[in-house]
Amino acid sequence: MKNLLAILGLAVAQAAAAQSCPEKNVNYWQAFPAGGESDLSARHQQVVLKKRCPAIETIIQYKPGAGGGLMWMQMNQLAGDGSNIVGINLPHIVFQPIEGQVQYKTEDVVPAFWFHYTPDALVVLDSNPARSFQDWVKAAKADPGKISLGGSGLNSANHAAHERLNAAFGVKTTYVPFKGTGDMTTAVLGGHVGGAMSYTAFAINNKGKVRALAVAMDKRHPLLPEVPTFRELGVDWVDGAYRGIGVPKSTSPEVRKRVSDLWAALNADPEMQALAAKSGFELVNIGVAEMDAFMKEKTRLYTEGAARLNLGKK
Repeated sequence: MKNLLAILGLAVAQAAAAQSCPEKNVNYWQAFPAGGESDLSARHQQVVLKKRCPAIETIIQYKPGAGGGLMWMQMNQLAGDGSNIVGINLPHIVFQPIEGQVQYKTEDVVPAFWFHYTPDALVVLDSNPARSFQDWVKAAKADPGKISLGGSGLNSANHAAHERLNAAFGVKTTYVPFKGTGDMTTAVLGGHVGGAMSYTAFAINNKGKVRALAVAMDKRHPLLPEVPTFRELGVDWVDGAYRGIGVPKSTSPEVRKRVSDLWAALNADPEMQALAAKSGFELVNIGVAEMDAFMKEKTRLYTEGAARLNLGKK
């Protein structure tokens, strides 16, 4: 009887797992080039999804351009049968339509799940003579406009953080946009820009080559314990970028929920949690049940924040 119950229990567990798995292979579309935080996240999810659903292949595909806008303009042309998911980012999908150079609106993007958040971070080469944030500000004020900071995309989280940095600390630096963090990393490590307004993940994944000077968190990052928060430096700044997945508008509510539930299961997996912690990603779990309220609040906040970038003003 015990053996029979064990077999039945295993069968039920396997059936439940099978129900949560996609019915066919998944195309996971990336709006940025390989090598950045979005790509690293997708690679983590690919590994854990393969463990949970061995019969399914997750095929990561790249369509970078326009700071992510190229992919987001085209995502609703994909089949909405559950075989296509698209990496999406906040505040990008709010900022870009306000700026007006993309052919999509925020409401055209259908989020299924937001899975993590990466705090803003000011990062320089480890060889940079500025050993503290105060040293860096002093150098920036001594030669306005000379220091250049790379970032991922125009009208993106990095771009907004750069403008916020200049305004909050009374400095003038030059923002240099790249297609994604992968391209930016090459430029920073090669000394082609003076640093980056990026994320804690960039600082952690390149530790020993770059050094963070400040992070936009409510407390210091456990993997960057020597780096002060902007709050410690006198500015109430806790912000960054959210990453998630969206689906084509033609996707049914049932399929969208199934995708959302699967990504929630990936986030709950201990292997995913370990990978995220190692890479400096702060996991969040915003599924379809919380989505409308979350997007309404974020859209309001980022619409207000777009004023710092003078978005939509001709």
